[in-house]
Amino acid sequence: MKQPILFLAVTLAIAACATGRKSSPPIPRTGKAYDLAGEQQLPDRKPEEHEGLHNLYHLSDDIVSGGEPEGDAAFERLGAMGIKTILSVDGKAPDAATAARHGIRYVHVPIRYAGITEEERLEIAKTFRELEGPFYVHCFHGKHRGPAAAALGRVVLDGVPRELAIAEMRQYCGTSGKYEGLYSTIAFGDVPSEEATEACAFDFAPAHRFKGFRQAMIDISRSFETAEKLAKNGWKATDEHPDANAANEARRTAESFAQAVALDEVRSRPEDFRGWLADSVEESKQLSQLLDRQAKGDAAAGEEAVKALRTLKASCTACHTKYRNEGY
Repeated sequence: MKQPILFLAVTLAIAACATGRKSSPPIPRTGKAYDLAGEQQLPDRKPEEHEGLHNLYHLSDDIVSGGEPEGDAAFERLGAMGIKTILSVDGKAPDAATAARHGIRYVHVPIRYAGITEEERLEIAKTFRELEGPFYVHCFHGKHRGPAAAALGRVVLDGVPRELAIAEMRQYCGTSGKYEGLYSTIAFGDVPSEEATEACAFDFAPAHRFKGFRQAMIDISRSFETAEKLAKNGWKATDEHPDANAANEARRTAESFAQAVALDEVRSRPEDFRGWLADSVEESKQLSQLLDRQAKGDAAAGEEAVKALRTLKASCTACHTKYRNEGY
């Protein structure tokens, strides 16, 4: 029989916190973690939305989950919330300088959609145990990787049951069932002990930049998403991105795809993967050319660019559907 609402979870959480916030044990494996995350129905809650801050949830007094902070207004609000440390698990190097101006420390532990490795769990747990909270935890959009890291914090710092932590991922933050590895890490994985995190040599670095294909994909995702927002605004700059230029964003996307396809590591990947990537190179070039023409006053090219953007997105989506959860 399913537990009603939240009573048992809250009771167990209070008991755990009362005994020194000892981490709760893993859930016995009885199926998919994503399915388990739907068994305890949480009360309905809507995310907070603020300027430069999206999909924001106060999971506890010490842990807030959301999307990447954008602009001074976002960091100012986080400061007003009392946030002392921001943990980013996104691939992009965070804006640590702006955070510092608002008295907030940044820590960067990038993770993948396939799950959280043992080393990453150590660094994330050490951050929660040894740095000053409250914590704001984010990825890019605040829906998948960030909530998983926040859930680890809920287990490590708040002492909540794993059932509650994964329920918050699914029912509040909107973490997709496609990323079973993220759910499994929290539901079934080992949580580092205090002794292990004390012994970990992690220095709480504010930025980590990758090399090769992984960094290329991070760069592409940012320029592509900006281009999508500009497309919805008739290829004009938006209030959110007042300095963005559609032709420049398309050119950056094309250059990143060209760099990615030339990497040695790509040659060993599956044929269909390489095929989608090759298609994306040509499609991004076409998009860039059309937007160059649009910038010179060719309205028809602007309309064709919208179609080209959709075609490029279809190639990316096809590849992501098959390979994103495999760590590519």
